[in-house]
Amino acid sequence: MNYFLDALKRYADFTGRARRKEYWMFILFYLIFYIAAMVVDIVLGTFFIALIFALAMIIPSIAIAARRLHDTGRSGWWQLIALVPFIGGIILLVFLVLDSTEDNQYGPNPKAMPVAA
Repeated sequence: MNYFLDALKRYADFTGRARRKEYWMFILFYLIFYIAAMVVDIVLGTFFIALIFALAMIIPSIAIAARRLHDTGRSGWWQLIALVPFIGGIILLVFLVLDSTEDNQYGPNPKAMPVAA
């Protein structure tokens, strides 16, 4: 949950790096909250709660994906490859799953930095 909240605190921060755990924990909690919003929509017979949640999470999702790509040594603009039909999403998924690189132009390796308690 802390990873999700940390990502929201860095709402529109496209600089720096994000470790794999930080990114995938954000995605996990995003999906949990989105499914909960969909269930509430189904119970209430509406469609806007999940839609509002998804729209509110667009910028944080793009920002954390950009930081995750920075961690692999790529520009955040690589997210646009997902627009290529079929293969683009697979390529982006592979980039997001790759391990961190050493220090690069986006900052020091977050794995080498001590974790704050």
